[in-house]
Amino acid sequence: MMQATNSMIDKRRLGQTPLEITPIGLGAWQFSEGKGGAMGSWDPIGPEETDAIVAAALAGGINWFDTAELYGFGRSERGLIRGLQNAGKAEGEVVIATKWMPFFRWAGSIKSTISKRQAALSPYPIDLHQIHAPMSFSSIPTQMDAMADLIAAGKIRAAGISNFSAAQMRKSHERLAERGFPLASNQVEYSLLNRRIESNGVLDAAKALGVTIIAYSPLAMGLLSGKFHKDPSLLDSRPRGRRMRLRWQIEKSRALIAGLEEIGAAHGVTVSQVALNWLIHFHGEMVVAIPGATKVRHAEESAGAMAFRLSDDEMARIDELSQQFL
Repeated sequence: MMQATNSMIDKRRLGQTPLEITPIGLGAWQFSEGKGGAMGSWDPIGPEETDAIVAAALAGGINWFDTAELYGFGRSERGLIRGLQNAGKAEGEVVIATKWMPFFRWAGSIKSTISKRQAALSPYPIDLHQIHAPMSFSSIPTQMDAMADLIAAGKIRAAGISNFSAAQMRKSHERLAERGFPLASNQVEYSLLNRRIESNGVLDAAKALGVTIIAYSPLAMGLLSGKFHKDPSLLDSRPRGRRMRLRWQIEKSRALIAGLEEIGAAHGVTVSQVALNWLIHFHGEMVVAIPGATKVRHAEESAGAMAFRLSDDEMARIDELSQQFL
């Protein structure tokens, strides 16, 4: 398994903002202590393991972390911050992204709840604040106005969205631009087993607007590790919500996994690292990824995906093997 060092990693701008991030970040949904949006998807992780995962990500060169209000209603945010503090990271040394939960809420909640997000993430600033999904009672322009107000007030540095369609992304971008701010990012599910953003207009819109795509579930909940293909019984020990999502995909993806294994062997890297490397390079610098980690070795492996580069021929082959998932 290849590992990265800080000196090896070139950072990228997040959209048209001044924020600079590594191509791989760490998703913190799994730090939710099994509460809120993590129920059925992640088993609880203890504080010592959480701290060790954060430390491993930092040691591998990762400089940014993505969490959310919904992830345990502050538990993920607080667990992440504890890990960063215990690792000796000071304010400003890392980039922090979180999200506002829009379900059954009006846009006014974006501003009225920001103090809770700041308290959960203190003493670190909120670098990127995102609308978690297009599910608010308020219109997209009204939500973007609230985000612009927070930027203007210095409470957040940049605004992003998550799970927005191409049309919704364009509306978000247009309103923020009217207020003098860029739309930084759209966080969407994207992996070699789910390439729908390439066929539904989201990727094309992001390219046209200069918006970074943040890929969540970039390893398809672990399916792109190849371990479930070798031993499908491993699914039996996974949370029920994940088990149901993974089982049907195993047979469809066997040829892809075999190709990733062959390419990985040539580089001395894992299947997961090949899958992540393709994701962060196939479209230039516009896609970054936030794999989660429930064990230290997961964070080390994800960071190591930044330590090598697939050839153009290898990326083209992977593209061909995964065309069925467009």
